[in-house]
Amino acid sequence: MFTNTKELMNIDTNKRITEIVDENYAYASVLYYFGIKFYDYNEKTLEQVCAEKGLDVKHVINSLESVNTVSEDERPALSTYPIDVIVEYLKHTHFIFIKDRLPYLSKLIKNLQITEYKSIIEDLQFIFPLFVEDLIYHIYQEEDEFFTYILSLQEALRNPQATNRLYFDMEKYSIQDFAISHDIDDDEMKGIRNITNGYNTQGINSLHLRVVYAELQHFERELQIHASIENEILFPKALMLEKQVRKFFRDKSRMN
Repeated sequence: MFTNTKELMNIDTNKRITEIVDENYAYASVLYYFGIKFYDYNEKTLEQVCAEKGLDVKHVINSLESVNTVSEDERPALSTYPIDVIVEYLKHTHFIFIKDRLPYLSKLIKNLQITEYKSIIEDLQFIFPLFVEDLIYHIYQEEDEFFTYILSLQEALRNPQATNRLYFDMEKYSIQDFAISHDIDDDEMKGIRNITNGYNTQGINSLHLRVVYAELQHFERELQIHASIENEILFPKALMLEKQVRKFFRDKSRMN
């Protein structure tokens, strides 16, 4: 997971919340899930806020320190798994994006206070909700059409009796068309990257805005990993599966 150059090995409970977040921007998301919005506690220490909220400070510290043990590039060796397992993994990632990552980012950006970075903040507050809407639409469309088509191909090989509807689906869809469309949509965050000058925090004094940049950069990396799983693992497997089903239909027609 991303960090900035200053990284805590042991977290001092007497440090102010904002000091802790400034040392590792990833801590902001951990605190958020404990109900602590770092930008609301400029002067309070971690110990004070935990006491105020009735939180076990040791549990909070353990969660914060666990951030440093996770690599954002870690992913299972999905190429060894059946295609339906890969689809379920990707659907689970979609769920995390929609229920977890996007709401957190949305609240971070919505709560940015207009400062000397007025133009950047207003652009982010206008563009990000549109990005979220487009991404969620893309996710649901992918699940309803692409994933459903893949699973129906697999089911046809497992159960040859369940091929009637699939024959017409294969007239309507093709893995190659899905792949081309997916390639076009791969850089969803280009506009946000332009607004933030490639998430460059140099010269930005606002801790809140620096955290936003770091979280956006991290989310873009998550999207890139997700896309690479689809492009490098799912699509090749799906193309092979579709080829097998087409052969099944050709063989079946010859028998008739």
